[in-house]
Amino acid sequence: MYDVLIIGGGLAGLVSGLELARAGYSVALIEKKTYPFHKVCGEYVSNEVRPYLESLGLALDELGAARIDRFRLTSPTGRTLETRLDLGGFGISRYTLDYELYRLGQRAGVSFYLGKTVEDTDFSQEIFRVTLNDGQTLAARLLIGAYGKRARLDKQLDRAFMQQPSPYVGIKYHLRTDFPTDLIALHNFPDGYCGMSAIEDGKYCFCYLTTRENLRRHGNIPAMEAAVLARNPHLKAVLENADFLYEKPEVINEISFAPKRAVEHHILMAGDSAGLITPLCGNGMAMAIHGAKLVSEHAQAFLSGKLSRSQLETAYQRAWSRQFGRRLWVGRTVQRLFGDERLSELAVRFFGTFQPLLQGVIRQTHGEVIGARIEGLMD
Repeated sequence: MYDVLIIGGGLAGLVSGLELARAGYSVALIEKKTYPFHKVCGEYVSNEVRPYLESLGLALDELGAARIDRFRLTSPTGRTLETRLDLGGFGISRYTLDYELYRLGQRAGVSFYLGKTVEDTDFSQEIFRVTLNDGQTLAARLLIGAYGKRARLDKQLDRAFMQQPSPYVGIKYHLRTDFPTDLIALHNFPDGYCGMSAIEDGKYCFCYLTTRENLRRHGNIPAMEAAVLARNPHLKAVLENADFLYEKPEVINEISFAPKRAVEHHILMAGDSAGLITPLCGNGMAMAIHGAKLVSEHAQAFLSGKLSRSQLETAYQRAWSRQFGRRLWVGRTVQRLFGDERLSELAVRFFGTFQPLLQGVIRQTHGEVIGARIEGLMD
């Protein structure tokens, strides 16, 4: 039996597994893919977590992470607004970042079950039992759900947000093009928006969110890009001139930004499983990393006997909401200004006139720089 089982090997799962293994606990992590692999993700990380990641042993400069300190916003017609990012961030692919965290986890003693999916979970007599698709059953004192935006397990757990169908689809490429390495751009187009920023090895992440209806109307991704994204002249230039490095893009369906709970059926949720920020805010990766630190610290308090299970669940839900609730709300609110052609144009004009307000929105979707520990764990 393990001390902790973690379902999902993205940023939240890897970081929490690494932290708990280094604290001396036995940890097993279940991931349906094998490293390294690509994921649909904007691949921009706020500097709020850079010192923390480096304290875990990640040499971000050696990995080629691009330093980013400028932000550009464009409307569907190409109107442009640019500002500096107070805190700034860096760009690195999930292919590289997740793989490096996986290697650190291996060295720390995390047991990885790769290429496996969870068929069932059970909690009885204070023990979790997880059945894998190959028939194995794993047991642990604590279960962390870090499996991403939407999964079959969410349906099994009858989570409330699963009752709300999501119209969104996310699409990502890596490409090479002529573009500043210190800039992250958010380009709006009808019924969607696209983020673009530098990652390692002279490459760029090109990731956009749109509606499934947009895709259905045009039949396939290339046709939709030519008919819809290319109406923004900045996106048209990229689509026509960049060197796309994938044979086909990474795609994810049914992305939900509906509120979620951080504790479900005694499972501690982390990363996108606990709450997903809208991509236009560009801070989901930092939230997943920060959330992993939060869940691992609460898990240690439980495993060491400082908290009962009910105290753990209450404290973790409260701490998660206090840390991330407002920025998720701001993200959902701001999202309404984008994707709609008329509102997008008005938003770019408005923020261009009142740039301090734009800086305020950016600050509201970013957290404070975190160090070795989060203060006020038991508050």
